[in-house]
Amino acid sequence: MDINYQFLEQTFYLVLAAVPTTLNLTVTSLLLSLPLAFFMALVRLRRTRYVSGFVGAYITLLRGTPIVLQILLIYSLLPSLLHALVGTLGWTINVFDWNPILYAYLVFTLNTTALLAEVFRSALGSIERGQMEAALCAGLTKVQAYVHILIPQALVTALPNICNVTVNLIKGTSLAFLMTVKDMTAVAKVAASYGYNYIEAYLDVFAGYIIICSIVQVLFVFAESHVGRFRLIKQK
Repeated sequence: MDINYQFLEQTFYLVLAAVPTTLNLTVTSLLLSLPLAFFMALVRLRRTRYVSGFVGAYITLLRGTPIVLQILLIYSLLPSLLHALVGTLGWTINVFDWNPILYAYLVFTLNTTALLAEVFRSALGSIERGQMEAALCAGLTKVQAYVHILIPQALVTALPNICNVTVNLIKGTSLAFLMTVKDMTAVAKVAASYGYNYIEAYLDVFAGYIIICSIVQVLFVFAESHVGRFRLIKQK
């Protein structure tokens, strides 16, 4: 097997140039997912009859179906539905001209929300219920109790799983090319298609994701060691 090292080097720089798109997808999806997931976790913990059932069904649906299928359904079906809705309302908006990254945001946000909701539910559920009652008796509101007491404790438990979700999200963004988003994978595939240098292109993508995911894991390890001080103080 002959490897074109010149193409390997050139494409690696192309892949690096597409890193901001991958990070943009990851960070935006995470920021949109965090508050939604936290709200869903609270709903499931309180077990409100109808709302909790709806949230549970949503989480089961998103966690139980491949993200590739979610991408194909949303990217194929949603524009047509929006086009029909816009036509019904009499608007002159062409939804087919929208930047495809908007659909990528939607897909990855919906999927990540379902995963993080279970992470938060598990983390919040590990905290003793008496701590909320003690906080309320001390004069704190529920919001203050969550911000100053419950969330810091839950964060210690949730960080490793949040790291796993983040790394999986980074890797999952490689499927954004199915929505014509020019991420790392898409750029490499296009470059390789001219001379059929797919092995070199995939090696570049492989190296790119290894670098990004390794940096993210190191950052989370640092965050865990910093936040973990709370656990050590509590044990003392």
